Amino acid sequence: MKNLRNVAIIAHVDHGKTTLVDEMLKQGGVYRENQEVQERVMDSGDLERERGITIMAKNTAVNYRDAKINIVDTPGHADFGGEVERILKMVNGVILLVDAAEGPMPQTRFVLSRALELGHRVIVVVNKIDRPDARILEVIDEVLELLMDLNATDEQLDSPMLFCSGRQGTASYSPDAAGTDLQPLFDTIMEYIPAPEMDEEKPFQMLVSSIDYNEYVGRIAIGRIERGVIRQNEEIEVCNYHDSESAPTRAKAVSLYEFDGLSRVPVTEASAGSIIAMSGIGEISIGDTICARGFAEALPFVQISAPTVEMTFSVNDSPFAGREGKFVTSRQIRERLYRETLKDVSLRVSDMEGSTDSFNVAGRGEMSLSILIETMRREGYELQVSPPRVLYKEIDGVNCEPIERVVVDVPQEYVGSVIEKLGARKGEMLEMTPVGNRMKVSFLVPSRGLFGYRNEFLTATKGEGIMASVFERYEPFKGDIARRSSGSLVAHETGESVAYGLFNSQERGALFIGPGVPVYAGMVIGECPKAEDITVNVCRRKQLTNMRASGSDEALRLIPPRQMSLEQCLEFLADDELLEVTPKTLRLRKSILDHGLRMKSVHGGKNRC
Repeated sequence: MKNLRNVAIIAHVDHGKTTLVDEMLKQGGVYRENQEVQERVMDSGDLERERGITIMAKNTAVNYRDAKINIVDTPGHADFGGEVERILKMVNGVILLVDAAEGPMPQTRFVLSRALELGHRVIVVVNKIDRPDARILEVIDEVLELLMDLNATDEQLDSPMLFCSGRQGTASYSPDAAGTDLQPLFDTIMEYIPAPEMDEEKPFQMLVSSIDYNEYVGRIAIGRIERGVIRQNEEIEVCNYHDSESAPTRAKAVSLYEFDGLSRVPVTEASAGSIIAMSGIGEISIGDTICARGFAEALPFVQISAPTVEMTFSVNDSPFAGREGKFVTSRQIRERLYRETLKDVSLRVSDMEGSTDSFNVAGRGEMSLSILIETMRREGYELQVSPPRVLYKEIDGVNCEPIERVVVDVPQEYVGSVIEKLGARKGEMLEMTPVGNRMKVSFLVPSRGLFGYRNEFLTATKGEGIMASVFERYEPFKGDIARRSSGSLVAHETGESVAYGLFNSQERGALFIGPGVPVYAGMVIGECPKAEDITVNVCRRKQLTNMRASGSDEALRLIPPRQMSLEQCLEFLADDELLEVTPKTLRLRKSILDHGLRMKSVHGGKNRC
């Protein structure tokens, strides 16, 4: 029988999970001595590598002495919490990583509470102890306070605590000693994390905790075998805990894989306790239970927190539609969105009532939805999206909205500005703690109050502030919040922007485009400092006469345009605006492009009020 350990690494974003896994792989003998190794090797997706965040949970395994340790690297960002919740069902214990300078953050609380609810054993690792601003002893106290706050059991309060530098690949039992390698961490995993129950006599049963997709074999189910043994090409049945009325579907375990280092190794047989991947089941989904033929018995699946933010995805209907995208029809967009729900359990997609080319897409936050938009964009999809909006819930007859716990870590001189801005967005300050020459402040803020605030926060703190948030609970509606204090500069006609038109328009506000950019009437090409929209003509050329030569255009000085990322565009959107997304371009536009119709709509709405 194998000596197995199944463990997940959980932490707040940027606390060093993926870097620590890199070192565990190196010291676990996964690589050859002379092998060139990429940093953050577990972040395999392009977007993950570019943004420095983990989006999808990844499985790997290392061999330590006579044992195999299955490791799951989980996302740290709150928007991908659905990934963390389901992965915890696959493991028997967790390694909680906490930054030695930042201490526990909102997502630390979220992932730890989920692990404690499942009764998992916890190994606390204070990471980045080599940071010059590390405050190890204070962070130890903060972790213990958090465990008590989350009603940890006596055993969980006595969790072992290690002190690591993921980048250096060292771990020690004492905060005063640096350590030489990760052996103390491996030893603690072997001693403290229990081996999975390995009942091989009972019929086979496995809960699907993750789904991968391959063009050749279709969906691949990933999960931990709860009991029994599975052999290649064996007949199986699939059932679901939340769908007890439907009869189990029959299938065959065509291929089986175990994880070894960074690869999947084909096997002909796997037994209880192992984390495996299985192909051959066409319509398999996360939360399904795979059982031996004739022994269908569904396992309960962890309840995934409901989405709190929604956007409308629709077919691009701008004058420039279809020029750059490969997939532009409603059928193609619909298929792609519903396919995403197979991998992302926290995503909800529904067809919009009264429309055949619009879809409501709900997720855990703006970032999860922006990642989906960026992924589709890179795949060749062309679409347009609405501003994000929160999902309200009626509780005991009261209209309630989602509230987020926000923690900001800022230099002391910027604290007043942050408190004032979040106060205006209906934020309620909970506590303020000095950390060296910085201040850590906690708030409860309505989710809609955070729309468009991140850029404002970075500007107010000169880029030195850190802000993190996680969903806390639903509370009664807090009242109106001003979304945006500025207006938009809107293009007057279709054409190409020219220096003369831009020069005359830049007096009205900050421009988003330079010369030589195709524009259409109704396209948003800049921001107006006043709280009103202004129509400008950036295509206007100088009328040439014998007194006005074209050469004098060279004297025009244009202010460089503001380049906006996808997230910044989504934050900027007003309620009557859309974002046109193509593989090459992001364009802000008005929902109603025609100026006359737009004015009728605005004034008609005012008259009705």
